[in-house]
Amino acid sequence: MRNESPKRPKAVLVGVQFPNVSDDEHAADLAELERLVHTLGYDVVGSVSQKRESLAAAAVLGEGKLKDLAEITGGKGVIPTGAPERTSKAREKWKAESHQRDEDDVVEDEDAEDASERPTMVIVDHEISPSQARNLERATGAGVLDRTGVIVDIFHRHAKSREAKLQVEIARLNYVAPRLRESKGSSERQHGKGSGETEIELDRRKIRDRIAELKEELASIQSEQDNRRYTNAGKSSLRRALTGSEVLVADQLFATLDTTVRALHPETKPRILVSDTVGFIKKLPHDLVASFQSTLDEAHEASLLLHVVDASDPTYESQLQVTREVLGEIGANSAPHMLLLNKSDRLNDAERASLLRKHGKDAIFLSAKDPNDVAALRQTIIDFFESMMVDEVLVIPYSRQSLLGTVYENARVLSEDYDEAGTHLRVRAMPAAIAKLKSAFV
Repeated sequence: MRNESPKRPKAVLVGVQFPNVSDDEHAADLAELERLVHTLGYDVVGSVSQKRESLAAAAVLGEGKLKDLAEITGGKGVIPTGAPERTSKAREKWKAESHQRDEDDVVEDEDAEDASERPTMVIVDHEISPSQARNLERATGAGVLDRTGVIVDIFHRHAKSREAKLQVEIARLNYVAPRLRESKGSSERQHGKGSGETEIELDRRKIRDRIAELKEELASIQSEQDNRRYTNAGKSSLRRALTGSEVLVADQLFATLDTTVRALHPETKPRILVSDTVGFIKKLPHDLVASFQSTLDEAHEASLLLHVVDASDPTYESQLQVTREVLGEIGANSAPHMLLLNKSDRLNDAERASLLRKHGKDAIFLSAKDPNDVAALRQTIIDFFESMMVDEVLVIPYSRQSLLGTVYENARVLSEDYDEAGTHLRVRAMPAAIAKLKSAFV
């Protein structure tokens, strides 16, 4: 009896290895793509790869590899020309006999492989044009998505807050606009007398107008709140452990795009706020990075950056490099930082020793699931900020006593005295916080 439980749809990966990409790098790219596709809801059942100078203009792969791909998906492996087929009585007879032979072989084919087990989606590890996607669909009989389309879809599914939804919708529209194509017979159609605007031009203008509206709404939201957002390295688990907050934790890439600032728990005086950024992978679409640019810009204000990586992932170094490059692009790579090698409980002694030789004292081994590791990290963070704090005496006039609460919230009050000038507070805090408090008393 067959298992009637719902089955996940299946997909096959397509990758082209260019001359400047090593075998290991190519394998790592496909492994990362497989994780993305799994996050999207598909099981990967195979892959087709080819070494080429560039993507084949028609359908990414050469003719031979295209047929190999079609054997997996059940397609014909050729791209129909669209030209009318010449017919003759002899040809019609041959086609009829071939069709009958195919029907006779159906039972054998089904015994060999259930058609329902074939992949229904082809995922290409490159950004491809609409015509390439269309040709792949016709040759394989399966749907086609490129890497950018997969990532955009994942972001679209996981966005929950209004801010994240706006950011993802902007990225989605930027992705869709250049891929619009005229419907049959519409290329010369114009809308409105003398308008000179074809149907596709009208659609693209509507998209530009919509993007402008979304950006305006997004700017309004971001001016009213402070949100921050990094993927599957264990950041959400670690932040929950450090702050005691309830956040989504899932073994998926981009499991959460919606984060809020939380105080280190138990709270310190002054409070230390913990947040994170959206995760990055290789070939992350630039439009998505641009959509979250305003959120990433807040990294400029961070006093300490924690680079959280999955130490058990063989590709962690390339992912860490991507993060550093993005921080460099936004000018935030000069801030003090710590490298956190998370999920170190999955490492054996040899792997741990290898990482220790690479990173030495600059890295912290931990598991977000180990309370002792989290407590040690918490103390390391506190010690870092303690080393940067300075002592200062603040004098608050009696007419400004309402500011006392602000001082206690942003600094550690060491002593409190009074005289005719007002309340004298000896405080300990970060230099920037003290400067901000002083400016409030003016």
